[in-house]
Amino acid sequence: MAPVIPASVAWYVTGRFYLASKDSMLQDLGYFIHLEGLHGPLFEDPSGKVAESTARLTFRSTPFKSVTLDNGGLSLSVDPVGDFTVYLNEQGAKRPHFDDPESFSAGRPIATFRRASVVVGGAFDGPASSGRSLSLNVFTARIVWSTAFELNGARYDLKDLLPHGITQWGECGPSALANPPQGFSKVVPFVGSAVAVAPGLSR
Repeated sequence: MAPVIPASVAWYVTGRFYLASKDSMLQDLGYFIHLEGLHGPLFEDPSGKVAESTARLTFRSTPFKSVTLDNGGLSLSVDPVGDFTVYLNEQGAKRPHFDDPESFSAGRPIATFRRASVVVGGAFDGPASSGRSLSLNVFTARIVWSTAFELNGARYDLKDLLPHGITQWGECGPSALANPPQGFSKVVPFVGSAVAVAPGLSR
């Protein structure tokens, strides 16, 4: 199994940030739209529907506390080093749904990544007339644990595909979603695009 070429696209994901009502802890979770090196569909639906409920690969972070800073119309967030785990949702298993964050970690764990340093994100206020804003972040993560798994009749190990980790750029939606699940005060959708890290750039 050849590793993903450094600096080329490693994956695309989409998910949501969840802010807990009780202690203001954050977590992010979602599913993979594409993961380079895997063959066949990443969704379990013959109609080709792409949604969290049909995703074969999901992810979920451990909860973390974010520190916020303000600079005029720029709001910054600083997140600590932390882990996120990738899960394989096997056929017949409980399906993930954004109304149930726990469901994104109901599958079989196949890899854990650790952010290599703190994460800094920025949210820029847009013109009042448009109500739009841009929120983004970037981080590098290295793989700290993995196990082999089978998908679409082939056997893989994310340690072989991404031995030196990834760098991901994320963009958040302009506003929080209405009616967050019980126990959460705020939910914001995001998309993430990652590239493979080259040897010598991870520790």
